[in-house]
Amino acid sequence: MSDYVIIVAGGKGLRMGSDIPKQFMNLGGKPILMRTIDCFRQYSHNIRIILVLPEAHQRYWQELCAEYHFDTPHEVVCGGETRFHSVSNGLAAIPDDTTGVVGVHDGVRPFVNPDMIKRLYDAAQEKGAAIPVTPVIETLRSVVSGKNVMRSDYVLVQTPQVFDIQLLKHAYRQPYREQFTDDASVVEATGRAVTLVEGHRENIKVTTPFDMVIAEAIVNN
Repeated sequence: MSDYVIIVAGGKGLRMGSDIPKQFMNLGGKPILMRTIDCFRQYSHNIRIILVLPEAHQRYWQELCAEYHFDTPHEVVCGGETRFHSVSNGLAAIPDDTTGVVGVHDGVRPFVNPDMIKRLYDAAQEKGAAIPVTPVIETLRSVVSGKNVMRSDYVLVQTPQVFDIQLLKHAYRQPYREQFTDDASVVEATGRAVTLVEGHRENIKVTTPFDMVIAEAIVNN
């Protein structure tokens, strides 16, 4: 039995308004992506980390690792045309006969905590598929119906999304569809259900300048 995590970091930083891809931006003295990787190393020194990067970003990442003396063990594989294809490439780096669980995590979520990671991996070991969710706190309105909807009927989905390795490999053998917005949707297309696990609000995805302000506040506190 082996634990893996595939960290997908293919962002271009367009919404951040920066020439540097958002996963490489400095957050509290360290690139965001390094903080994200270290979250999983804090969870387990035995977890195997697969980092999915566009080929064009890999040399820059190597230079950053040298600059920051970042030596957390990880394997780098090339990203694909879409997130679906990037995850597929990450899965291909795991031998086909491997048993255990694998998480898929956004490279720009640098505040996932070890306790939440453990709950997700434990749930995936028992149930086969587990995703973190948080409640909706804002009022929701449907632009289709023009009416408010019950926010208690909805949750916000985060990462890491964690699955039995063989289950996720099987799911990713499907042809790509635009409806595949995350790994849970790929697995559910095979007929498998996913277990919802409580996430945490600090597990933000840093994609805009405002998110960066929030992230800096979290680091400083």
